[in-house]
Amino acid sequence: MIGILVVNLGTPDAPTAPAVRRYLREFLSDARVVELPRILWWPILNGPILLFRPARSARNYASIWLPDGSPLMVYSQRQCDALQAHWDQQCPGQVRVKLAMRYGKPSIAQGLAVLRDAGCRKLFVVPLYPQYAAATTASIFDAVGKELRQWREIPEIRMIRDWYEHPAYIHALADSIRAWWREHGQAERLLISFHGLPESAVAKGDPYRSQCEKTTALLVKELALSDDQWIQTFQSRFGAAKWLQPYTDKTLVELAHSGVSRIDIVCPGFSADCVETLQEIALEGKETFLQAGGQELRYIPALNDNPLWVTAFSQILEPHWRHWDSREILPFSRSQAKIG
Repeated sequence: MIGILVVNLGTPDAPTAPAVRRYLREFLSDARVVELPRILWWPILNGPILLFRPARSARNYASIWLPDGSPLMVYSQRQCDALQAHWDQQCPGQVRVKLAMRYGKPSIAQGLAVLRDAGCRKLFVVPLYPQYAAATTASIFDAVGKELRQWREIPEIRMIRDWYEHPAYIHALADSIRAWWREHGQAERLLISFHGLPESAVAKGDPYRSQCEKTTALLVKELALSDDQWIQTFQSRFGAAKWLQPYTDKTLVELAHSGVSRIDIVCPGFSADCVETLQEIALEGKETFLQAGGQELRYIPALNDNPLWVTAFSQILEPHWRHWDSREILPFSRSQAKIG
């Protein structure tokens, strides 16, 4: 049996300051996330950040918390459940899907243990990030490797790195936007907002910005938008360092001041809605735009557990595991055995 470990970023257990503090301590202690010398970072993290930020962040989480829990957890689990149901129908007994979080619960260690105990001897790790960044995708690979170092018997393992330009992903995004427009009408401008990243990370070699730009270009082409109908931005910057630009919040103000009255926002980098989309964009971004003179801002939900996305996502993942057992046996040549 093939075990598929689907991994998202993580979420606090509850919209409370203590729960958020535990989550932030783990998240911001990751050297992939904050690339500062620990001797400089620890006093900042364990001082002002963990003292003051949890209460404010807890209020943000509380504003979007669902009856069943954190939106990111709820929608990520629904994605996994839908994938499991899809493959149970297509290939019964061949695949076991398990959700894990890079930070918080269920942990990667817990997810791996569930798959091992279920008898999975082949492991496929799927970070829920369409675009690659060291702070996200690579951090998951680090955590998987760290856990497997403690295992006596290591399974065969594969990991998917990204799917930022996969046709199924682009089509699913475009279809979700078209469906939104059919129901609500099309705004003057489509703002395509990705999670931000320090510019220093790109300078060190992260392909994140170019992958975001490629996703945008393909999406715009699929939607047949003209240049004056869309703009790409980056959100969720943190700290004083320079991050990828243009910034989403500042762009909203500029658009309002320029006379744009109605904006639709989509966040293609988020596979499941979370505090960064539902609070930062749908609530805070809307307030920013209206206060600057805009009339209407509408957030187009993430793909979440949309049936079209579940089908598309299965199409993205299946080539990586469908023929795992097939082996190409090459003829042996004595010349290949020569040394020197």
